[in-house]
Parts: sequence; C-alpha cells; structure tokens
Amino acid sequence: QVQLVESGGGLVQAGGSLRLSCVASGSTFSSYAMGWFRQAPGKEREFVAAISWSGGTTYYADSVQGRFTISRDNSKNTVYLQMNSLNPEDTAVYYCASTAGSRVAVDRRKYNTWGQGTQVTVSS
Repeated sequence: QVQLVESGGGLVQAGGSLRLSCVASGSTFSSYAMGWFRQAPGKEREFVAAISWSGGTTYYADSVQGRFTISRDNSKNTVYLQMNSLNPEDTAVYYCASTAGSRVAVDRRKYNTWGQGTQVTVSS
C-alpha cells in the first residue's frame, strides 16, 4: 500500500509561486499515475493535474493550464506541482493522490490512495 505525504504549502501573495511535493512510500510508486486535487472551503474536491507513470503524459484543469506544472522523479518517489502566477482563487487544501493504474485520470474515483493535504493560501 502506497502512503503519500505532501509538503510545500504556505501563504503567498497573488502573482507568487509555490512548489508542492508529494513523497510516496512503497516500491511500486513508478508504476502508477499520480494526480493533484484541491478543495476550497465549502466546495467539492476538484481535479488540478495528473501525470502518467513515466511522466510522458500530463493533463491539467483549464483553470491552471499554463500556470501549473506537474512532474515526477521516480528515483525519488516524488511528484511535484509547480504553481506560478497564483491568485486568490487558488486558495485551497491541495491533495496528492495515486491511481491503481498507469494512465492519467481526471475522475477522482480512479484514485485509491490520498495524502493528508497541504494548505495553500494566496493573499490579494
């Protein structure tokens, strides 16, 4: 069973940047597609970005396309989310998640393992 631990969240001003990291335990990390989701207060958890097992395929929500970049380093069992040009609407708890397969997925029901989340707050 993979376990996921996120880090890198914090408080940043609008226009700033943050890089989130998600470290996975377990030897099978490189076999699975990974994703980032976020949940703002009073809202449902929404898809942000996903990456295939090899890193060769990525997919983004329209709201973050061009501003966020997902990447992974399988040698470090880590997936990253580089967030640039942040705005207050990006404020949320960000979750890392692992699928049970190798292909990117948007539907959160495809993800079977979740981290505890890391808070990102963007001030105006």
